[in-house]
Amino acid sequence: QVQLVESGGGLVQAGGSLRLSCAGSGMFVSISHMGWYRQAPGKQREMVAVITSGGNTNYTDSVKGRFTISRDAAKNTVYLQMSGLKPEDTAVYYCTAHQVPAYDYWGQGTQVSVSS
Repeated sequence: QVQLVESGGGLVQAGGSLRLSCAGSGMFVSISHMGWYRQAPGKQREMVAVITSGGNTNYTDSVKGRFTISRDAAKNTVYLQMSGLKPEDTAVYYCTAHQVPAYDYWGQGTQVSVSS
């Protein structure tokens, strides 16, 4: 079993910054990639950013140039640095870890609210 615990959400004004953290514990082995998803009220959950064990990253178009995902493998932790936040970034942000061969773990989510 793998446990993921997010932190760092909160309320911020438009244009502000936040850094989300996600710490993994338990049987944290064979993790091929970790990432962040978000879900706004009334909308489907969407991928925000993903980082592989090799350090390759992928972002959804709406956050490119504003968000940066990084990973500290020694701490089993992934971060999401969010800058230039917009009201449309308001959502619950979820951390995920993909364990080979085919299992996805999810955190409990952390709320990010951006006021205009």
